[in-house]
Amino acid sequence: MSRPELIKKEIFSIAEYVPGKSIEEIAAGYGLDPGKIIKLGSNENPLGPSPAAVEALCREASKVNLYPSADARELRIALSKYTGLPLSNLVASGPGMDGLLDGLCRLLIEKGDEVIIPTPTFAYYELPARACGGKAVFVPREADYSVVPEKILAAESKRTKLIFLCSPNNPSGNSLSEGKLRQILENTKALVFVDEAYVEFASRNFAALVLEYDNLIIGRTFSKAFGLAGLRLGYGLLPEWLLREYLRVATPFNVSLPAQKAGIAALSDQKHLIKSIELVQKGRVNLINALPFKVYPSEANFVLVDVAPLKSKTVVEALLKKGIIVRSCDSFRAAGDTLIRVTVGTAEQNEKLIEAFKAIKTEFLRS
Repeated sequence: MSRPELIKKEIFSIAEYVPGKSIEEIAAGYGLDPGKIIKLGSNENPLGPSPAAVEALCREASKVNLYPSADARELRIALSKYTGLPLSNLVASGPGMDGLLDGLCRLLIEKGDEVIIPTPTFAYYELPARACGGKAVFVPREADYSVVPEKILAAESKRTKLIFLCSPNNPSGNSLSEGKLRQILENTKALVFVDEAYVEFASRNFAALVLEYDNLIIGRTFSKAFGLAGLRLGYGLLPEWLLREYLRVATPFNVSLPAQKAGIAALSDQKHLIKSIELVQKGRVNLINALPFKVYPSEANFVLVDVAPLKSKTVVEALLKKGIIVRSCDSFRAAGDTLIRVTVGTAEQNEKLIEAFKAIKTEFLRS
């Protein structure tokens, strides 16, 4: 027996988050050998995690009967060294950066409050805000997926609590300039959340600005460059005044002991991190130059491909039949129906992807 009348009315109007497809799903659905499937749809690290992180996980496995430290202090000390920010501006977050978003919305959003979201971008920003009774105000990006500060600021109202910015942006891969970010920070009464999930692959980051602006929040993750997506580990860079209040509503013990230790080990393995970054930087240049469709410049570990005049679903389906998983962007608000996001893989994976794209273009545009 179901009791939907007990659920908040706001929940029923929220579109379900659409994740990338797993290898297991595709293998079962298309009768393919899982070992031969190439997954380039979820922006994961094709090199996997640091061996040091795996060793740390194994060492801590026998201690899972114990609660972790409530404030993840040891991990935050490592993050302080990595980011250059003091402990008073750092919070560890689980599950992933999404947990930070959930906590912030619980802290800030009341019924009728607004958040501003430039689209297309990461879909999850809308979900926790609306679950707390908030309203999402969408501001379209420009044709090159850049944001115009004046348009974002014009969308602000007395009820605006948060402005979400993603840099590099998902799914377009372009970064925000420091000048535009400063313009927004200096002309809004709202808090500005900058999602830096892909920052290790980019030419700039905004960590130092957290010490300069009392309305800037930065979210980061161990899921991409550090290859720890399965651990769901993230962290936030916050002004000190906000961190104190955030801890009032944060879920206690939300980062497991194994995740904390793995995160510390991953931060210490600079060799693996540099190798992961260099693989992406080289691979995305190759994809931009070799894919037979329009490819947008990117500072992330993925590229955005416009397959027009074909439809993204058509091309994605054809790639799936070849055992290659990529992400159709039709589920991203305001992204249209011709865009595909492709994770940068290993050199071998990238070559197989390029050849598959070429074959599909020849097949469909000749018919």
